[in-house]
Amino acid sequence: MAQQRQAIESPSASNPNLAGGATTSASTKAELLKESKKLLENIQGRLPHAQYILGDALANGVFNKGKPELEAAFRLFVAASKHGHSEAGYRAGLCYEFGWGCKQDPAKAETFYRQAASKNHPGAMTRLADACLTNDLGLSGRHREGVKWLKRATEVADAQHPSAPFKLGVLHETGELDDVFKDEAYAAQLYTQAAALGHAEANFKMGDAYEHGKLGCPKDPALSIHFYTGAAQQNHPEAMMCLCAWYMVGAEPVLQQNQEEAYSWALSAANLGFPKAEYAVGYFTELGIGTRQDSLEANVWYVKAAEHGDERAKKRLATIKANQLGDSGLSEKEKKKKNALRKEQKDAKDKDCCIM
Repeated sequence: MAQQRQAIESPSASNPNLAGGATTSASTKAELLKESKKLLENIQGRLPHAQYILGDALANGVFNKGKPELEAAFRLFVAASKHGHSEAGYRAGLCYEFGWGCKQDPAKAETFYRQAASKNHPGAMTRLADACLTNDLGLSGRHREGVKWLKRATEVADAQHPSAPFKLGVLHETGELDDVFKDEAYAAQLYTQAAALGHAEANFKMGDAYEHGKLGCPKDPALSIHFYTGAAQQNHPEAMMCLCAWYMVGAEPVLQQNQEEAYSWALSAANLGFPKAEYAVGYFTELGIGTRQDSLEANVWYVKAAEHGDERAKKRLATIKANQLGDSGLSEKEKKKKNALRKEQKDAKDKDCCIM
């Protein structure tokens, strides 16, 4: 039985061909998946964790060319939960809530969430907290219970379920609930806990706090950059733009000014469709800041930003159009408008930080 469990947890341990990152052909991979599925099916009746792993694999389409097998996965999650497997119970709750492989049933979703929460599953406790605080799953008027679940989830939050301390931090920062006292310093502690677990928004919050001296935190460029980086590495576009700003001005001796890095972070955020970043990349490209100067490419980015609602991009495009038209044929009103746009452009060029 111990060898079977090891095979489930670490396939490479039971199959030397998988060790060391050895490449396998498509046919070999298919054969290995077939054998793995057969092994799991043979032992799942005796091992709840095997039921869960098989269910998880089916839910992710591992054995079906990427196509989820939700009904079979749901049945296995329910079966494993009956043997006390908390993660399986949580997943069964998700299935009932969203109708994955079964008929939607909020009441049954709550039942499975409570079963998993009773075993200190952070995801289940957080979901119950959300439901109580937002009157979801039929749990209306239960704010006090929601706070209780959030506190319990915070105590056992992990990298897979890091949101409880962040959400509790928001409540303490705002003080919007009678059952939660306002305490910005404690909110910062909770955000820091969530950030350490990899929560992107918590990292951004603390980056902002240490940049501007919020939440009782001192201004600390090193910590601000540290937390912004933690958020940016998880594709948080606002954090990317904050790093862009830090690189534009520098923070000696912590961070040297580097226009190329500033452009790189702006481009990363722009590629995520963030309008503010799209405008910034257009601005950088038009003026040749941190990248080659290219008016045509800059115009492309301005158009993208304008289409996504960025007002500065719309004004910049209007300025470009006015410059292309020239003064001939313009009325006095149109000339005044054009001159105003030119002044805006000059003011913008006078300070790089306007893009932030």
